[in-house]
Amino acid sequence: DVQLQASGGGLVQPGGSLRLSCAASGFTASYWVISWFRQAPGKEGEGVSCISGSESSTWYADSVKGQFVISRDNAKNTVYLQMNGLKPEDTAAYYCAADIVVLRPQEPHEYGYWGQGTQVTVSS
Repeated sequence: DVQLQASGGGLVQPGGSLRLSCAASGFTASYWVISWFRQAPGKEGEGVSCISGSESSTWYADSVKGQFVISRDNAKNTVYLQMNGLKPEDTAAYYCAADIVVLRPQEPHEYGYWGQGTQVTVSS
């Protein structure tokens, strides 16, 4: 059973940091493409970042380049999203998604497996 478990969200002040985790089970995450999406109330969902399988190449949305860093720990079968310099506009539910082959990482329909969301709220 392929499962993704997202965690690490919370309430943080502007300028603060959070690290989200996406723990994978039922498959070897290092061979799959794993991405983070976010959904804010009243807004369209947005692809945030992606890490590929064997080459571990990465992709970031323009809105988070230089601010977020995606990484993977193969021993823990987990992908992380380090979020720095958080802004109120980063407030959203964050979801991780995975699939074996992904041509367009920012497109949610490319992914067959999704974790539950973890809420990130940036507010003073």
